[in-house]
Amino acid sequence: MVKIRLARHGAKKRPYYRVVVSDSRCPRDGKFIEQVGRYNPCSNPKLIELDMEKIDAWVAKGAQVSDTVSSLMKQVKESA
Repeated sequence: MVKIRLARHGAKKRPYYRVVVSDSRCPRDGKFIEQVGRYNPCSNPKLIELDMEKIDAWVAKGAQVSDTVSSLMKQVKESA
């Protein structure tokens, strides 16, 4: 199954995340199909960049969205 989820990057105690489309069997920070956004909780204000067109296209193809990415999408839609 294909999932849209976060992949953690950055230094210890200073994370930033990439929103990626990946196979659910791959490790969290491993191989991915496509990067569709970024999330940096350490910056002020928090940086949330999502390509909603690509995410919607993957969801239409049957990709499952993780709970965290779903909440980020909700925040982006509310702010727009």
